[in-house]
Amino acid sequence: MADQRRPLQPGEPAPAFELPAANVDATVSLDSLRGRPFLIGFFRGLHCPFCRRQVTQLASVQPALRQAGIETLAVINTPVDRARLYFRHRPSPVTLLSDPDCATHRAFGVPRAEFLPEGSQERPEWPYRATMKQFEDARINPTGELPEAMQPMQANPALNAKDGFEPNETDQAIFASHGTQLVGHFLVDGAGTVRWADIEAIEGPEGLCSYPNAAQILAAAERLRH
Repeated sequence: MADQRRPLQPGEPAPAFELPAANVDATVSLDSLRGRPFLIGFFRGLHCPFCRRQVTQLASVQPALRQAGIETLAVINTPVDRARLYFRHRPSPVTLLSDPDCATHRAFGVPRAEFLPEGSQERPEWPYRATMKQFEDARINPTGELPEAMQPMQANPALNAKDGFEPNETDQAIFASHGTQLVGHFLVDGAGTVRWADIEAIEGPEGLCSYPNAAQILAAAERLRH
């Protein structure tokens, strides 16, 4: 994890960022949001069906967040042209930002898992260093849509098939480069200070693809107002 920083914690300043939007004609930066609190989620690319579902959930809480004066942003690890094509057919009120290199994921300290070589004597340190067995032993069904809990790499194609989503070459390239990127949510106040954070699977791979629900997000937003 030499090149990975720990996830930002409440009380720490959010890093500067500037990203193109996929569903509005704009570039969004920390400076452009100054003075307005915002919720920002960092996701894997469109190849991840669980991430697509979480963006949909964020859309469902966006009206309540907006009423509370909180902007809602989702950073997806997909090139902007591909993201624009997808969301043209599946519009969202959430401001969708594109970061195919995961630079802002790293700046906020959202981990990515790295697998130790087979036979390595190095000690695993989830979520930064993991054995392949740790990952292969995990079983997930966070949305209850699968017939049974499945290994994560089996769950993704099962849900993509359910959705009728066929990853194209761009999606496959992003998956090959950033397939072990984790997901993070942060609530940032108008002064640019992190007030709440949630990191996917921080306790272990059994938590993969489990994200904060609407009630948890709205509770964090309510605390921001006090």
